[in-house]
Amino acid sequence: MIILVTAFLTGITGVNAQVVNNNTTTENIEDVEDEDEDEEEGDDEEDIEVLSEDEFAVTDQEGNEEVIEFPEAMTYDLDSLLNLYMSKTYLGTPGDCEMKNENPTYPREVYIERLSRIPSVMELAYNDIVQRFIDRYSGRLRYSVSYLLGASNFYLPIFEEALETYQLPLELKYLPIIESALNPKAVSRAGATGLWQFMLGTGKQYGLEVNSLVDERRDPVKSSYAAARYLRDLYRIFGDWNLVIAAYNCGPENINKAIRRYRAASGRTQEDETITAADKDYWRIYPYLPAETRGYVPAFIAANYIMTYYCEHNICPMTTNLPAQSDTIIVHRDVHLEQIAGVIGTNIDLLRSLNPEYRRDIVPGNTKPCAIRLPLADSGKFIDNEDSIYNYRVSELLTKRAVVDVNDDVPTFSRSRSSVSRRNGRTSRRAARNSRRGKSSRGSSSVTIQRGQTLSQIAKRNGTTVDKLRKLNGLRGNNIQAGKKIRVR
Repeated sequence: MIILVTAFLTGITGVNAQVVNNNTTTENIEDVEDEDEDEEEGDDEEDIEVLSEDEFAVTDQEGNEEVIEFPEAMTYDLDSLLNLYMSKTYLGTPGDCEMKNENPTYPREVYIERLSRIPSVMELAYNDIVQRFIDRYSGRLRYSVSYLLGASNFYLPIFEEALETYQLPLELKYLPIIESALNPKAVSRAGATGLWQFMLGTGKQYGLEVNSLVDERRDPVKSSYAAARYLRDLYRIFGDWNLVIAAYNCGPENINKAIRRYRAASGRTQEDETITAADKDYWRIYPYLPAETRGYVPAFIAANYIMTYYCEHNICPMTTNLPAQSDTIIVHRDVHLEQIAGVIGTNIDLLRSLNPEYRRDIVPGNTKPCAIRLPLADSGKFIDNEDSIYNYRVSELLTKRAVVDVNDDVPTFSRSRSSVSRRNGRTSRRAARNSRRGKSSRGSSSVTIQRGQTLSQIAKRNGTTVDKLRKLNGLRGNNIQAGKKIRVR
């Protein structure tokens, strides 16, 4: 499916909605833009900074230009999302209505009024930056929004239940849209993973297990409850939902730094510890935030807008066929998902989709009791065939051995000048060492006295004492004769 590109429209003053025909090809759009630039810029064309398709520039009241990047999830290829099992199996092309390739745009007053009508305890304010993100969703990403609307039927009820458990604003359910584009297996460039894009340390801090076999950041239910707890804790720190969302993106430390820099720029000293409402205003501390966080709250506001007013922009949800109900089975032994699929006849991709936390298809029930989510109709089959499942292709799929026998056979080789047995080689080396010490090649209990040797030297070489040598050999003094044998043990 091709993602069609629409140009950003600015300066709309008419009362009626203006319509952009998205059937225009990319080349035509570029030609039109080039013509406009030639007319307006003239000979200054060389000074124009070329921006990538995933960023845009804004100019503040003082004429300073700033480049803002779209969040990573707003740059995902739609084709990759449509290759997910849930998408291929349960989502279809927009069919409930004729999705026109036209994106109506409206006066800014319309956007302001619509945002104000969204039932929300969070501040969903409007400005030019928010407008750019709305344009992105309603234009270039309109087919991605169609996918998000269809996929939300799977995930939003899970998000809402977790948020409601901790009494958090339900509009936070749209946070995973800008975090992962509702892809439970999404991994960011920084390593954040899952629908809620938990970093490894934060995920473990909030009880999500991550090891070689399991990554609970990819579990839609467990990660949603962990995210709700994290958002609750951030609100206890900042008391402002825009700052909570920003801190979710860049961490609370960076928000505190931005607040301190804003206070310093306002002439406040470090001794003045009074925290005012302005200190916790996202839009006031905005210039002091990390660059990637400056577009995060506007993207969140735009996501709330487009998920509410998609119809006004001629966007239709993909047709959804919800899967059958699922059930959970607890296992106490290691089991491979292919063992389950092979015995009870369930599609292996469906099992992977229902259990995305198992990174290598292995459920480590030996480590601790583990839950496996199955289609409701298959849970009974699992119970009836549990022994057969555990024994199915076990040596092929579960190759990690609990006990291993050591091969103690003595390797033998043909006797030749270039090859001798390993044991004979060790014996020869030991004999050479013993001969240097005055021992016989077989390590007997007597040695031959060398010229100039004393009892003290022989005792030291053989780990014994002079008194013991005297007793073993019936000696009264220290006189010994070279060439004679003397017992050492």
